[in-house]
Amino acid sequence: MSWRPQYRSSKFRNVYGKVANREHCFDGIPITKNVHDNHFCAVNARFLAIVTESAGGGSFLVIPLEQTGRIEPNYPKVCGHQGNVLDIKWNPFIDNIIASCSEDTSVLLWEIPEGGLKRNMTEALLELHGHSRRVGLVEWHPTTNNILFSAGYDYKVLIWNLDVGEPVKMIDCHSDVILCMSFNTDGSLLTTTCKDKKLRVIEPRSGRVLQEANCKNHRVNRVVFLGNMKRLLTTGVSRWNTRQIALWDQEDLSMPLIEEEIDGLSGLLFPFYDADTHMLYLAGKGDGNIRYYEISPEKPFLSYLMEFRSPAPQKGLGVMPKHGLDVSACEVFRFYKLVTLKGLIEPISMIVPRRSDSYQEDIYPMTPGTEPALTPDEWLGGINRDPVLMSLKEGYKKSSKMVFKAPIKEKKSVVVNGIDLLENVPPRTENELLRMFFRQQDEIRRLKEELAQKDIRIRQLQLELKNLRNSPKNC
Repeated sequence: MSWRPQYRSSKFRNVYGKVANREHCFDGIPITKNVHDNHFCAVNARFLAIVTESAGGGSFLVIPLEQTGRIEPNYPKVCGHQGNVLDIKWNPFIDNIIASCSEDTSVLLWEIPEGGLKRNMTEALLELHGHSRRVGLVEWHPTTNNILFSAGYDYKVLIWNLDVGEPVKMIDCHSDVILCMSFNTDGSLLTTTCKDKKLRVIEPRSGRVLQEANCKNHRVNRVVFLGNMKRLLTTGVSRWNTRQIALWDQEDLSMPLIEEEIDGLSGLLFPFYDADTHMLYLAGKGDGNIRYYEISPEKPFLSYLMEFRSPAPQKGLGVMPKHGLDVSACEVFRFYKLVTLKGLIEPISMIVPRRSDSYQEDIYPMTPGTEPALTPDEWLGGINRDPVLMSLKEGYKKSSKMVFKAPIKEKKSVVVNGIDLLENVPPRTENELLRMFFRQQDEIRRLKEELAQKDIRIRQLQLELKNLRNSPKNC
């Protein structure tokens, strides 16, 4: 009977993708035309944020999820950056806090009011300046509140403690632009891909590189940690310029466990991993397909399930957190697809077909919730802790009660690892140069007036001293 194909039982064998009806999409959005390889989209259980095309700086829209349909052209925007916005990420523990980074070298934190924006927002809750070149990536720590990572074109990763509003660590082991960052489940390890064709596993608090792979045959672009399996998955390009994925052991990056060619298209492959279902989704930039696989700890490691196909090309994809899914419809994953040509954001639900309407515990295990496991001081002190889990049956749609309080910051130098990150940083835009020029002119005028007053006072004191010496009492 060995000639028979091996049958593999899986509850996710028949997962299918379902596109939302047009009235449940977000239409009329001027999606950014920036060619940076990011998603330009972030979503949580309450809001959808999309980077938009704008003149004279960078902006993004924040839309409440229930406000579907056509978005008005004059809809309020978040527009405080001086350069194009390159990445946006929601705080995993506070629903209305979002971080953005930009070509203007800054990272800004924004607090979105209840019900969304009523007018343009230009004042950030917190401004973070530490990079000397544009900032391409931001990532929140998965288990610790108020710890944010940013990666810039100065080849550095800064770790920000938002309780004090300053960078507390700097990872300086990259020799080129950082393309992607991903954390393991408890956030004790960080993996990065870089333009220098190297894949690294880093201990973030010390900045020490634990493992490094020189990927000359498989040029890595994106990487994702596969939960607690101690595995990494990378997407990239083979030496024959075909799109390829590779699976790695995080403790030994000398050789990939498996390499698999996908197709001959040129667009970047974005990997998404769902640790609850052990499913991997591969979405190609510039094409409309989403392939999905099941990951197992033993060989063959990767089992192809199916492919969602669409004629509309995607620029990027936002992913809904687990606690925002519709469990009554057996939804296990949800994408928000950016269709630039139509100015459309299209929700795509990945659904397990089940006949029963009851809660399906086998496809919804306990999942990371909205409560942090650690404070910044605990994590920086060396403590690691797994995420605080929640049940989607009991805690479904439960919002976090945490509130972010921005620290009061004084203007001073930013010193990390003995280096002043803000020393001699040039103005980033023409407007900033003009503002600096006028500030300096005002300062020079004030100093001249102060100097003139002091000259007059000195002359007065000299005259008084001369009069005292010439008075008869001193004779």
